[in-house]
Amino acid sequence: MLLTDLEVDRAGFESRTGWALKPEGACKADVCVPLPPEARTATGQLDVGVVAQRLGMPLAHDATHRLWALGPETSVSGRALTTAQAPDLDLPAADGSRFRLSSLRGQKVMLVAWASW
Repeated sequence: MLLTDLEVDRAGFESRTGWALKPEGACKADVCVPLPPEARTATGQLDVGVVAQRLGMPLAHDATHRLWALGPETSVSGRALTTAQAPDLDLPAADGSRFRLSSLRGQKVMLVAWASW
């Protein structure tokens, strides 16, 4: 979920994440996670920073583009990432040389995979 602000409305959060906000907390399937009072702002919006932390959702900020990226829950679903680093891939380049993913360490990288089948 891409955001330009960490305060979002309930309906938008629910439709974009699959979490339903109920009196008992944020619920998805048979899991409900209680939310602290500070999960709601003074204007009734959701504080995504608080909710993300409570639900185990990674939250990344790109200050240059003034964007936030909210990832899927990890600790609640039991599918936590063990690291945010990709393995060091060693791939053939178009010119026949070898390219190592680690040569880009410290930079933002988007990997795109494609297969013809």
